[in-house]
Amino acid sequence: MKKVLVATEKPFAPAAVTQIKEVLDKANYELVLLEKYTSNADFLKAVEDVDALIVRSDKVTKEVIGAAKNLKIVVRAGAGYDNLDLEACTASNVVAMNTPGQNSNAVAELALGMMVMIARGNYSGKAGTELKGKKIGIHAYGNVGQLVAKIAKGFGMEVYAFDPFKNKKDIENDGVKVLSSVEELYSSCQYISLHIPANDKTKKSIGFDILNKMPKGATLVNTARKEVINEEELLKLFAEREDFRYVSDIAPDCKDEIAEKFEGRFFFTPKKMGAQTAEANINAGVAAANQIVNFIENGNTTFKVN
Repeated sequence: MKKVLVATEKPFAPAAVTQIKEVLDKANYELVLLEKYTSNADFLKAVEDVDALIVRSDKVTKEVIGAAKNLKIVVRAGAGYDNLDLEACTASNVVAMNTPGQNSNAVAELALGMMVMIARGNYSGKAGTELKGKKIGIHAYGNVGQLVAKIAKGFGMEVYAFDPFKNKKDIENDGVKVLSSVEELYSSCQYISLHIPANDKTKKSIGFDILNKMPKGATLVNTARKEVINEEELLKLFAEREDFRYVSDIAPDCKDEIAEKFEGRFFFTPKKMGAQTAEANINAGVAAANQIVNFIENGNTTFKVN
């Protein structure tokens, strides 16, 4: 019998675990749960004899891969997979996957929710502004970006996008204006919704020069990764642009300095919450279980990322 470990420091919702187990039971696989673990040693011991691994934001390091002697596949239940050591997976002949699209709506709704919150002054009781008629630029038009565009149009916003990897006509078919460069996107829009991945090319790529191009009333909305922000330059922009606001679903390392100096111009969720809905929780977990079964039984590598 194949063994599948679900290792989650932040556990799936009980309903998600139930449905994951149903998928695995149907395939005659054994489910092993490691939830709310506090020691990496517990993780290392749990992976020793499993055939497959499902994680959320848990770090699947070279050490974890080395301890998992029978491991064939690891699936990150979510879109981002920078918590997986892809080189170690490849070296050990372990297939790494993500579950793109499963939490996209949750992330998109959070992005617009934070946008409304900061536009209304964090609900301080003071007069705010409306989103209607404002320009929003979507930096990377993937699954989340597309849904942000759809919701933003419902607010009556003018929607723009930049994504060199997407077909221009496909974006335009969504009623979105495609801009030719990052610089044009930022200089055109009061709101930027950030959806780029964190990699060697993008880390610290969003800094003073690009953000300072934004028009008066600038707001950056980050539901991507904190690593893509150049925090030293972010602080400089905060200091020089009293109109600049920043909201993110993961707090930057410089959050204390921002809180001390720039009250009312930021909002950070207490932890990364893009996928923290009951629906996304279930969708991503069940997708991960199905992908494991489909890979082991049929060799399907559709969502392989290594």
